[in-house]
Amino acid sequence: DLYLEKFITGPRHIEVQVMGNPSGKAVALGERECSIQRRHQKLIEESPSPAVDGVLREKLCKAAVRAAEKVKYLGAGTVEFLLDGEGNFYFMEMNTRIQVEHPVTEMVYGTDLLKTQLGVHAGIPIPDWVRKASLRGHAIECRINAEDPRHDFRPSPGLITSFHAPGGMGVRVDTAAYAGYQVQPYYDSMIAKLIVHGTTRDSAINRMQQALEEFVIEGIPTTIPFHRQVLADPNFRRGEFTTAFLESFQYQPVEEP
Repeated sequence: DLYLEKFITGPRHIEVQVMGNPSGKAVALGERECSIQRRHQKLIEESPSPAVDGVLREKLCKAAVRAAEKVKYLGAGTVEFLLDGEGNFYFMEMNTRIQVEHPVTEMVYGTDLLKTQLGVHAGIPIPDWVRKASLRGHAIECRINAEDPRHDFRPSPGLITSFHAPGGMGVRVDTAAYAGYQVQPYYDSMIAKLIVHGTTRDSAINRMQQALEEFVIEGIPTTIPFHRQVLADPNFRRGEFTTAFLESFQYQPVEEP
């Protein structure tokens, strides 16, 4: 037997957020761009994708809804695709759970996915306003990890001696860390998620850059300076990148305070 798999040159990782109703019907809440990743681990996510227009978004969402309804999927899930340079997309997998990056969808659709998920599992249909929600603005999430980008992202467990999270309009921080928190070496290295919303992609990038400047975590190395440099990269700002972005990106080490 011979098994062939299509090779896609310069793909982007695009995923669609779905929510399944108790009736077996599903709704899609747009796509997320997840191409900025290291060793297949997402680092920066955004919604909408700079590579997806309205026509392609409709096709992606219809395909995701068909997949969810075919199995009468209940609750929050994510249908993931690879997107090539010609606008063709290919099913990769479905994650049958809420995703780390779900806040960017919440920010651009104005909905609480966890609340909706709990509701449908309790037999409460998806509210009409959620099903009819429309895309507004742009959102970006940076995963703040206890890793040292100066040393090939070596894990950096230890004591956080100072912790100051950014705030203000359009800024959200999801974290359980605080000054005096001991980061353990036994678990995932993510210690915070920084999410911003802006009226446009450029305004969201600018807001994220400002929020990263204000985010203070001392005592251990983190990926905050790495994110600052990625967001300043001309290719990233133009939205011209693939899953291979970090293979050519050159991080310039900086001394953390």
